[in-house]
Amino acid sequence: MSLDQAATKPHERLAAAIAPEMEAVGRVIRERMSSEHAPRIPEVTAHLVEAGGKRLRPMLTIAAAKMCGYTGQSHIDLAATVEFIHTATLLHDDVVDESSQRRGRPTANLLWDNTSSVLVGDYLFARSFQLMVRTGNLRVLDILSNAAATIAEGEVLQLTAARNLETTEETYLKVVRGKTAALFSAATQVGGVIAERSEDEVQALFDYGDALGISFQIVDDLLDYGGTDATGKSIGCRRP
Repeated sequence: MSLDQAATKPHERLAAAIAPEMEAVGRVIRERMSSEHAPRIPEVTAHLVEAGGKRLRPMLTIAAAKMCGYTGQSHIDLAATVEFIHTATLLHDDVVDESSQRRGRPTANLLWDNTSSVLVGDYLFARSFQLMVRTGNLRVLDILSNAAATIAEGEVLQLTAARNLETTEETYLKVVRGKTAALFSAATQVGGVIAERSEDEVQALFDYGDALGISFQIVDDLLDYGGTDATGKSIGCRRP
């Protein structure tokens, strides 16, 4: 490995390796976030989507599918699906958490209002299901729809656990698995499913995504309380 390669972060090397596919994912996202009748939808969505972000979850879908030898085009739609689900949850989260900053920019609910953020988030959830259907794979639909339900469940559990000194490690991990790891594991798992890999391989992809999602959220929570404004998000902003 060269010094230049060593200086880059793992997700940056992954992004470079799958750049053509991620460009295709970006085109699908831009196409599907449009609305003929409600111009506020692309305005709100573009504010968040174009603010940056690593797009780690869709990258995991693309990488898992390619690693498994998939040669079709469904991984593009599925990666966009995963990103839409993630973006929808961010819009809803910022309302629930009363956040004012996301990715170094004012949140959508601050620039517009809570109602717009919630409704545009709902629209993106609907768009994600439209993209899922295009694959024609019922198992993929099952995995991603279950992940969407689990995310909502995790968010509700967080409401009851936040700032509760009696919250156990077990409950915290349930929250983390629900609100974050569920989408990471679904993102990796569907890559193996569309490549028609063995159950053991698909389970291994799920387990990897689950572990990565848990680790990601633990770090994110630590940054909420001990980070700096350089993280691009509101510090200490968690709903009581």
